[in-house]
Amino acid sequence: MSSAAGSKQQQQQAVTMMPSSRGGGWTQRQNKQFECALAVYDQETPDRWHNIARYMGGSKSADEVRRHFEQLVEDVAHIESGRVPFPRYLYAAAGLDDGRSRYLKF
Repeated sequence: MSSAAGSKQQQQQAVTMMPSSRGGGWTQRQNKQFECALAVYDQETPDRWHNIARYMGGSKSADEVRRHFEQLVEDVAHIESGRVPFPRYLYAAAGLDDGRSRYLKF
């Protein structure tokens, strides 16, 4: 397998592992709401998952937001350990991904 094909496959795996693409049905808007809720309700907040579920407007249960957080933590750990390559969304979308994108400065 060529390195370009291998890289493409790794990128597809990275996208597949993101919580929003799993069977839980989280939209991009819900993920953004979730991120905001995490900033408002930190780990010291009593009833954190219930508060976050309420912040989400009732679209997710406390158990769903807790599982989503646990999956997010797991996905970040995979990325940081190098098991999943860091996606290059901005570079690919702009047509700048020539294999040197890590050296580009904006």
